[in-house]
Amino acid sequence: EEPQPTAVPSCPLPSKICDVVRSERPRSCCGMAMAGFRTAKYQVPEWHRRNAGVYYKAFTASEEAERGRAESQHLMKHAAASAQRAQEHSKTTLGQRLQDIHFWRVELQKEIMELDAETNLLAAQKLRLERALDATEVPYSVVIDNLECRERRQPPDLVIDEVERQLLKEADLIRDIRDLLKRTIIQATTQIRSNRIQKENCELDWSDKVETYHIDDKCVSYCTDSTNVQFHPSSVKFEENASTPKSWAQFSHDNISSAEQEKLASVQLRSLINNIIHDASEDLRMQRAAVNEAFDNHCRELDDAKLRLEQHLEQILKDIANEEANIVNLKKSIRDKEAHLKVAHTRLFDRSFRPNIELCRDEPQFRLISEVEELTVLLEALKRKLMESEQNLKNLEETRMKLEKEIAVKANSIFIDRQKCMSYRVRYPVDLEVASYK
Repeated sequence: EEPQPTAVPSCPLPSKICDVVRSERPRSCCGMAMAGFRTAKYQVPEWHRRNAGVYYKAFTASEEAERGRAESQHLMKHAAASAQRAQEHSKTTLGQRLQDIHFWRVELQKEIMELDAETNLLAAQKLRLERALDATEVPYSVVIDNLECRERRQPPDLVIDEVERQLLKEADLIRDIRDLLKRTIIQATTQIRSNRIQKENCELDWSDKVETYHIDDKCVSYCTDSTNVQFHPSSVKFEENASTPKSWAQFSHDNISSAEQEKLASVQLRSLINNIIHDASEDLRMQRAAVNEAFDNHCRELDDAKLRLEQHLEQILKDIANEEANIVNLKKSIRDKEAHLKVAHTRLFDRSFRPNIELCRDEPQFRLISEVEELTVLLEALKRKLMESEQNLKNLEETRMKLEKEIAVKANSIFIDRQKCMSYRVRYPVDLEVASYK
């Protein structure tokens, strides 16, 4: 910065003291003469002030009374409107509640009738089944072998994928079929008993809904002109065993859902009884197709993943080469800027030896200092960018190693799924030839 001109300090001027002569006029003697007439009396200003106080108190009391009347009128109007709104809202809520009760009552009644019809159909059905388990042994051994082979996948690909889920589902299906073939007759008897129990639960719920509908319908008809309304302070509380709207609806929903499940199980059981061998064969065939499709999709996904990894690896290798070249360029740029900085420092150093008055803060001096500051900022930015580039190069090298490892893992997974599992599933029978007569 350029030097500031020298300023002369300011000093205060001397002040002049002026004396004022006090008045020597004698005091009046009227106060002493009238002292006896002021006992227990007020002055006129005091009298006016007291009257003003009385007026103010009267005015304030009038204002407070008027404000209280206005607030009372407002409160009465608000109370009337709020009471009317509350009653209308309660009536509307009761009306909505009646609709909900009617909905669940109709649904329960429909479910009771359907469940009763299904129970009669199941009770009339004659169960004749022969068990044959030999044909299910080969599919089960194939599934277990596939699961064991896929356990040898390397950890990055050792995941519970769709193929794993379909294989587990297939193993469960075969085990379920084997168990079902042993327990079908007993299951039919148990299903009939379950249908009747669930029908009784729905009937109890339906009966409660009918009674509740009549009570709420009577409540909707009440109004302020009704003759059969009265105070019941003890009823303004929540019963400890009262349900919530959510639990109330969930109770009926659970009953209907359980009835639907029992009805569906009964329908499935009747269908299974009619043609159990055909159904088991069809289920296994569909599941086999689902597993094979999952294998095909997963192998395609592995091929695509391996191809994308190889493409990324190729790009990473290019990025590594580019980053190395960038680091070389950054180092060269740093060396160039350091050379410029040396020149500027040298110029400043040599100019510091100027003699006497020649050691001036001239424009070249300011420009050289500015040049040094600019070069310093640029060098710091270049060095930070060099550190970032070196870290990026390190990250790229680590990414390259990970990609190469992932490519090897994908190749191993493709070998297991395609060469080990899918080739062995050729032995899987297309249809189950279950012996139905013995």
